[in-house]
Amino acid sequence: MVNLHASVAFHALRQPEKTALIYADEAISYACFNRRIERMAALIASKGVGDGDVVALFMKNSAAFLDIAFAISYLGAVFLPINFRLACDEAQHIIEDSQARLVFVDDDFPLVARLHANTVVVDSAAQHDSLHLSGDDFPVPPPCQRRPENLFRLMYTSGTTSRPKGVMHSYENFYWKSLDHGIALGLSDENRLLVIGPLYHVGAFDLPGVAVLLHGGMLCIHRDFDAEAALAAIDRHALNCAWAAPIMMNRMLSVENSARFNLTSLKWCIGGGEKTPESRIREFGNLFPDGRYIDGYGLTESCSGDTLMEAGREIEKIGSTGRALPHVEVAILDDHGQRCPVGVQGEICLRGPKVTKGYWNAPEKTAESFFGDWFRTGDVGKLDSEGFLYVTDRRKDMILTGAENVASSEIENVIYKLPEVAEVAVVGVPDPSWGERVIAVVVLKRQCGLDLQTLQTHCRAHLAGFKVPAGLEIRNALPRNPSGKILKRVLRDEIND
Repeated sequence: MVNLHASVAFHALRQPEKTALIYADEAISYACFNRRIERMAALIASKGVGDGDVVALFMKNSAAFLDIAFAISYLGAVFLPINFRLACDEAQHIIEDSQARLVFVDDDFPLVARLHANTVVVDSAAQHDSLHLSGDDFPVPPPCQRRPENLFRLMYTSGTTSRPKGVMHSYENFYWKSLDHGIALGLSDENRLLVIGPLYHVGAFDLPGVAVLLHGGMLCIHRDFDAEAALAAIDRHALNCAWAAPIMMNRMLSVENSARFNLTSLKWCIGGGEKTPESRIREFGNLFPDGRYIDGYGLTESCSGDTLMEAGREIEKIGSTGRALPHVEVAILDDHGQRCPVGVQGEICLRGPKVTKGYWNAPEKTAESFFGDWFRTGDVGKLDSEGFLYVTDRRKDMILTGAENVASSEIENVIYKLPEVAEVAVVGVPDPSWGERVIAVVVLKRQCGLDLQTLQTHCRAHLAGFKVPAGLEIRNALPRNPSGKILKRVLRDEIND
């Protein structure tokens, strides 16, 4: 049996009182976690959900999030976590495209709760303990047998088109990912993981995320990120590992009077998503004297964490995201799918059992994303003679703000709805806090005007807040190549100057 519940049931039988989760400083044992999963599976089954049905979660982090995720797997259904920062119309597209049978929505999001006829609203009490929802009203069905090739999860990720694509993750993808992370990070039942990223994201759920539970370890889940609360949790619960988006690490490094926390328990923290400067690596060592910062590279399409930096080589290989994990191959290919020589830039491509087979109901997008069995990441990079990866650019016009990928074309389509706009190009420019900030470069129609406040108000009505442009530039024309394509690299360079 390969459904997620199997490992929890295993540990619940052998070490029932061992802590599996901490949420809001409440410890939840493996026995309790196992019971919650079974009772939640009973509730979900009562809603008409069965083998292969999609169940969506529009939820912030909570203990219930994991109860529901594991219960979905218990039933053989498909887990669909949705970014809770999306606007209603964005969430509606994902729910409809995935043909979700049931949707769980936190009571923080009443508008989203109206999008689907079969919805369960999760209030504060249920967020802490899902038994408030499930109770004992329904019989617990037997766990569904799953095979490695069966679909485990859908994750919608922003692409270069105006609509996100549904990445398909099989159980094979997830368990090979977990095996690789277990080997590279030395996971065991002693791991006590700080979870401060959103669980809809592969960084929090997968890197190494719930793989820690497969080993009998513990997750300390924070509903929202707060830098001081994160440091306090490391101190209070002797947490020894973490994943943190770059902006989260920046904020933890900036906490005043951090010496009041005992942070010696932390042994490692995985980062990534941008080039890690030497100064941050050294600052990390000052804050966490017994820990190391592990830079990495990965994608939603590969369940995260394809390369990780090796201990002791952080400064020597500064700028690199490390080497490929045991069952991942990384190659630099040219436009014809041929390998580039060492040190020569090309498209970063991946293959291995943790890499998706494609996108949900999108055969054309799937075909475009592969050179044979090599997945095309759209990122540009190079490998050195020892196999260390250096990410140098993104071929796709993506913006990375915080830990979120944003498709520039998605924002452009919204801005084009403004009657004043003749042309628009959206780009990301470096930002010390967020990695990149979104800038809209607009050519106006004759005798029209537009200010940033008007633009932002319009965009907020259609887009998640993190996609709303932080800046506006008005131009007479946009730079284009001879074929008429807008030269976004030129725009980025001009704005940066």
